Amino acid sequence: MTMESLPNFEEINIQKYLEILQRRWLPLVGIFGIAVTLGYLYAFSLKPSYKAEGSLMIKTNRSSSLTGLTQDIGRLEALNVNDNPLETQVRIVGSNPVIEKTINSLNLKDSKGKPLSIPDLAKQLKIEGIKGTDVVQLSYKGSNPELAAKIVNEVIDSYIDLNIKANQNEALTAKEVLVTEVPKAEEIVRRAESKLRLFKEKNKVVVLDQEATAAVDTISKLGNQISQGLAQLDDVKGRLEQLRSEAQVDSQQGVIESELSQAPGVQKVLAQLQETESQLALERTRFEPGHPTIINLEEKVVALKSLLKERTGQVAGTAQITEGSLQVGQLRQSLIADITHAQAERVGLERQIATLLRQQDAYIKRANNLPRLEQNQRELERKLQAAQTTYETLLKKRQEIDIAQNQKIPNARVISYALIPDKAEGPRKILFIVGGGGIGLFLGIIVAFSLDLIDRSVKTVKEAKEVLKYSVLGVIPTQGRNGKAHSSIAGLDRPIPKIIGRDIPYFPVGNAYQILQVNLKFLRSDKPLKSIVVTSSVAKEGKSDVSANLAVTMAQAGRRVLLVDADMRHPIQHHIWGLTNAIGLSNVILGEVSLDAAVQEVMPNLEVLSSGVLPPNPVAMLDSQRMATLISNFGRDYDLVIFDTPPLSGIADAAVLSTLTDGILLVVRPGVVDLNSANAAKEFLTQSGQKVLGIVINGVNTKNEPKNYFYDTKKRQLEQDLVSSSLTKFSKER
Repeated sequence: MTMESLPNFEEINIQKYLEILQRRWLPLVGIFGIAVTLGYLYAFSLKPSYKAEGSLMIKTNRSSSLTGLTQDIGRLEALNVNDNPLETQVRIVGSNPVIEKTINSLNLKDSKGKPLSIPDLAKQLKIEGIKGTDVVQLSYKGSNPELAAKIVNEVIDSYIDLNIKANQNEALTAKEVLVTEVPKAEEIVRRAESKLRLFKEKNKVVVLDQEATAAVDTISKLGNQISQGLAQLDDVKGRLEQLRSEAQVDSQQGVIESELSQAPGVQKVLAQLQETESQLALERTRFEPGHPTIINLEEKVVALKSLLKERTGQVAGTAQITEGSLQVGQLRQSLIADITHAQAERVGLERQIATLLRQQDAYIKRANNLPRLEQNQRELERKLQAAQTTYETLLKKRQEIDIAQNQKIPNARVISYALIPDKAEGPRKILFIVGGGGIGLFLGIIVAFSLDLIDRSVKTVKEAKEVLKYSVLGVIPTQGRNGKAHSSIAGLDRPIPKIIGRDIPYFPVGNAYQILQVNLKFLRSDKPLKSIVVTSSVAKEGKSDVSANLAVTMAQAGRRVLLVDADMRHPIQHHIWGLTNAIGLSNVILGEVSLDAAVQEVMPNLEVLSSGVLPPNPVAMLDSQRMATLISNFGRDYDLVIFDTPPLSGIADAAVLSTLTDGILLVVRPGVVDLNSANAAKEFLTQSGQKVLGIVINGVNTKNEPKNYFYDTKKRQLEQDLVSSSLTKFSKER
């Protein structure tokens, strides 16, 4: 914000406030008058009174410090952060217990003989702290000077007495609390110790820091052992592969062959079989195949083979054994032994490595779990330490309170008791009257602004512009009381609009419509407007009024105008012009009558097409091809067609028609449309992409608007001459 714009900003704000006060002057003046009257009556109803005064000095009770205790008992503290202890004691002096004790001690009665109420005595009693000191000043005004002094002195004594009891009760209350809380605190300590012990037992915790260090070392050592074992395992596997390659046998087959070559029973049968087979081969050279000797030897060979198979099965099981493998040489037997030894060594290394890996995994899991265990242990230790601290503090406080309980020293000292006043104090009546006026003015302004805030309607031309953000093409003032009164028709819930020149004088409403006409003319310099839709956000904003009078103004300017009542829900144009509504727009759209038969001339250059018979679905008729053709025909026969349509709230008639015309003229009436409806209308027009020509502010109270919208009497004639000149120029152009 620049310095040049700052004065304008302030001026606009002041103007806004003045406009609000101008709109709400009636409640403001009423409240102001009531307040002044009440102040006047109250001032003259007051009687002379006597004022008695006394004073106290407020101080902190420091006697507890003499016994070696803290100063919490009897210490003065403020109720609020911004208060001081003196202000707190001022409130305590005027509290209900002190006032009640004073009433009972003095046996105070009201005018009816009943015990005086606490509020009645508190009204007359004034208690205030002297700034910059610790002194509290007490005063009482009453018609009886002796009673006034007694009341002040009794309030002082009652406060001191109650203060002593309050300090003692504070210590007693604290002791009662501690008597209950100390065993609880002790039990909390026990539970905290038990939880910590159970945690250590469950998780086998001794010293977590040392255990973490040992776990890291162990994991490192196990890693080295695993690396060494893997290296040895690779060496054994290499030797085993070499031995298997040289012996051309796997380790299991080699073991079986070695056992068979060393089994006596197997070798003996094998030797007999080999000897018998040799003898059989020799005898076959001597005898024929069927010779008994040959047959006996063949049977003996079969028997020996069967016996050999049985004995090798006992050693080798289901393994396939050949006769060549039953006799193993010494070198092959040595290789088989080395293979068996290497195989056993490999299995042992693999088991050792697996064991080391399991141990390493267990240590890693334990090491990973140590931070969580350490966190849980620290949390349990913190709880235990907090519980122990609380327990020790409570024990210490209990010992201190036992000493402080018997103290009887107050937090105040009497500076001076009240003396019996000898002079009466008369009320300053003018102050009450002026004060009542000031309060009334203040309350009136608050009520005026509150009513304006509560009122959600659009109140001024400026608010209408700010809410809708469209160009203001015309500002129509409210119609004065001159002219014909509003007429009404049975069944019609609104008055019939007035026509300028016929029902109301031309000035000043006629001037406003001429300005609206000129603004519409210059709105589109390249192509004149041929058809417009007149609508509003809600009902009763005067859209029909504006439609009719704008049509009259255009006709008087020499333009051939057709006023169409497109409100086929609540039509009123036929009432304005005194026409029948038997046939109209709906009949023309349906093709029941011709346009010439439905249109009626009401004044030179102005013809009216009423709504006709009300259809069940007006939107469907307005959105029909027949309606589009009809509007096209209007453009050839008339200079301007004005459509009076229903309001936008919940009705799509105006939006449908606007797509067939040059745009929408939105009527806004301050005090009728509210902000929600105006915003809803604005949002609907924006989202649906409607062509809005501008807004017409209707029914504006000139007293509530700035002078930049309206002119004084001397300037109105100049404005009228300017409009007439514009109309003459417009006629020549045509």
